[in-house]
Amino acid sequence: MGASNFASLLGGGGGLVRWWGSVPPPTFLLRPLSPARVFLQKPRNHRFPRRLWSSRTSAVTCESVCSDVISTPSPPPVNDYPEYNRLLPCPLYNTQPRIEHLVVSEEGAAMDYISKTLNLPPLFVADLIQFGAVHAALVCPQPPPTATPEQMRLYKEVTDPAILKYRASIKGKTVREAQKTFRITEPYQIIEAGSYLRVHVHPKRFPRCYEIDWKSRIIAVEESYVVLDKPAGTSVGGTTDNIEESCATFATRALGLKDTLKTTHQIDNCSEGCVVLARTKEYCSVFHGKIRDQMVKKLYLALVASPVPIGIVTHYMRPVNVAPRLVSEDYVKGWYLCKLEVMECNKVPWPNSIIQEKYSVESCGWPTKDFAYECKINLMTGKTHQIRTQLAALGAPIVGDSMYMASAIAELTNPEINPFGKLKKLYLNESDKAIAVEQWIAQHGKEPQVAIGLQACQISWDDGKHIYSAGSPWWRLE
Repeated sequence: MGASNFASLLGGGGGLVRWWGSVPPPTFLLRPLSPARVFLQKPRNHRFPRRLWSSRTSAVTCESVCSDVISTPSPPPVNDYPEYNRLLPCPLYNTQPRIEHLVVSEEGAAMDYISKTLNLPPLFVADLIQFGAVHAALVCPQPPPTATPEQMRLYKEVTDPAILKYRASIKGKTVREAQKTFRITEPYQIIEAGSYLRVHVHPKRFPRCYEIDWKSRIIAVEESYVVLDKPAGTSVGGTTDNIEESCATFATRALGLKDTLKTTHQIDNCSEGCVVLARTKEYCSVFHGKIRDQMVKKLYLALVASPVPIGIVTHYMRPVNVAPRLVSEDYVKGWYLCKLEVMECNKVPWPNSIIQEKYSVESCGWPTKDFAYECKINLMTGKTHQIRTQLAALGAPIVGDSMYMASAIAELTNPEINPFGKLKKLYLNESDKAIAVEQWIAQHGKEPQVAIGLQACQISWDDGKHIYSAGSPWWRLE
């Protein structure tokens, strides 16, 4: 396993990001990208090598970094850096991820150290910090059990107790506490020697944010909260590497608020509909309590490919926090209970090609597209991807859901392929079943580009004292 794999182990963002949709990326995004590299450095006063390990021999030039963000040719270098025109305009396509892992060799400002070490323009690094794409920890996080002996050796070398005992900042903390990551929020935030830095050089972008009339999406503005009709193709509160291009940030600006709105709950990026954003930390905690006490009711509209029976649907979800989410109709010890109620199911025309193109709805290969079915759903438990994976398990995947429709089609062709389905095979041992689970995971597709047929159409709490509804879902629009 190379150093680039070690980078993915630490950063949690390894692997390739597929291009959005079937349209090829523009030429300026097709430059070859070097693999992520790892710098494991020790404080100078211990006289360790500045660079203990790198997966590539040549440094990434500033020009190659900027080319992933802007389409204009790089001008002549100025002060050893090419001129940088900031992270805007937002590219139409996401680039391959690049995550850098550093152990700081000398105390200094975060922007200056990252800029110098990675040979990036200072303004570019400042923008990454504003986007929330730079994270730090007092001590380098521990690699997972899959790490190679060489990776573990390097980790132990930079976390040697003989070095850590001189770090005043971690006195009174356990190593695990010191390994907890936090965001760097200011370019000139001082980072002490020995600290760990994770830099998401290519943050995930959300171009849809710049296409929306955000004021028109505001449903209600109250003293403690704002209700937003979230558009599909956007993130409610941002991602690990991008909190700038989010519903919370853009709604805050649209309303001219001084303090950024705060996330109280999530819906998938590819979903649309009602989202409650808190205006204060206090109300954020209050609303979390209402959700915990099951005082919040959510109704959804789902446009599915096949009819669904009316009534309560129960599944059990595998407790693995990685997509795709797998569910079983049979009880499995330790798996999460998932319940929803299908209240209505009405036959409607399949969305026409103009609407599908406008919202970048993917075809996904469903065999018949004359009619779809609009279901009204009461979400009784709230797990990630719950409605999407439960409906797919019923053989009625959501229109445009490239991740779960792919597996539903595979199960239609070969019903025994789903190790948790009605016609699952009987496995002789756990090893055979584990192989079957991996094969089933492989039948799922990528996450949808922009929109799927799922809308959080209504949210209410306090026994209906507060009720808010979204506008018409995208598939009803002309």
